[in-house]
Amino acid sequence: MLIGRLGAQPETKQLANGSAMARFSIATSESYKNDKGERVEETQWHNLIAWGKVAEIAGKYLTKGKEVAIEGKLVTRQYTDKDGNKRSNTEIVVADLLLIGGKPAE
Repeated sequence: MLIGRLGAQPETKQLANGSAMARFSIATSESYKNDKGERVEETQWHNLIAWGKVAEIAGKYLTKGKEVAIEGKLVTRQYTDKDGNKRSNTEIVVADLLLIGGKPAE
């Protein structure tokens, strides 16, 4: 489970079989004090993919900067790029999401 803010609008697609897909990323931040007593903030970016009804909800309600809680699982894909190099990509497959915060002011 992660709580973070969207870095951009979700990219949504309707697949040939009628299912929806959405890709988006969220940033999570953590702060702590280092040895010198200075506050340090670290931000991590996470790539996410959603399918079906969750993808439809993401496409309809998620916007850049919106805070969201997601639940999902890590998946690593192996592939060969166009130059023949082996690559891997890790992303979170979203099982559920929850919008956090109130409605934006109009």
